[in-house]
Amino acid sequence: MLVLTRKENESLVIGDDIKLTILSVKGGQVRVGIEAPSEVSIHREELLLKLQEIKPVIQNKDKAHA
Repeated sequence: MLVLTRKENESLVIGDDIKLTILSVKGGQVRVGIEAPSEVSIHREELLLKLQEIKPVIQNKDKAHA
């Protein structure tokens, strides 16, 4: 893992077409702006993990109704 320090309004670039900008830092929260092509999926990690937990349950229900 690469660890970088950035201040408000500073950015970093990933590849040729993804830009992350620190918009604000307030207390324990950091607001991050992401510029990326529309074909790049951007998701919050906790939502992806939750989806991975419930996906097998949904698939099993679909199989039971088939």
